[in-house]
Amino acid sequence: MAAQRTSAPPAAAAPALPTLGGQKRSYRERVADALRAALIAGELLPGEVYSAPTLAARFGVSATPVREAMLDLAKEGLVDTVPNKGFRVTAVSEKQLDEYTHIRALVEIPTVVRLAGTADPVSLEALRPAAREIVQAAVAGDLIAYVEADTRFHLGLLALAGNTHLVEVVGDLRKRSRLYGLTALLEAGRLLSSAEEHLELLDALLARDEQAVHAVMTRHLGHVRGLWAAK
Repeated sequence: MAAQRTSAPPAAAAPALPTLGGQKRSYRERVADALRAALIAGELLPGEVYSAPTLAARFGVSATPVREAMLDLAKEGLVDTVPNKGFRVTAVSEKQLDEYTHIRALVEIPTVVRLAGTADPVSLEALRPAAREIVQAAVAGDLIAYVEADTRFHLGLLALAGNTHLVEVVGDLRKRSRLYGLTALLEAGRLLSSAEEHLELLDALLARDEQAVHAVMTRHLGHVRGLWAAK
């Protein structure tokens, strides 16, 4: 997702399609990335049925890649197919959200803390552009861009530990999570402060300060349920 974001588009506007991790992605994958981010950000609501043509118009693409992308999301359990109508966004319970966050804390916090002593500074600095994109998205109020850059940053950071299965597990947990409170957080003026924690985390890692890394990661993951998720 190297594409730059500018201002937040209105609900009916077509957001730019992302390119995850600087890798070449197929058009279908890029459409799926954008739809997944919209779902995670809470812009596609649980229980609502969305047709491929409606989503295609919203994202400024044709209906065929949207339909194919939504079938991919159905395989991930994020939506259910509704014959002759479209796709219904699956709901996630409060208990499930708590469990996902708990698992992420158990996995991500110690992994990132260890990176303070092992990660190559050049590799850490390579994540700074993504951290800045998160801040820019928060300033612009672009929730889809926020989720895309946030996913790229965190999975890229975890990848520095050299455990691909760990990255896959956390990536799956992130897909299944819902950040329904992002809009409220944005309106309350607190999204920017959460976004800036990514830069704070990088600085702590580069300083080899394990205590500071632990504190930032604990605070940051706490936002997933304490600030972002609907109560």
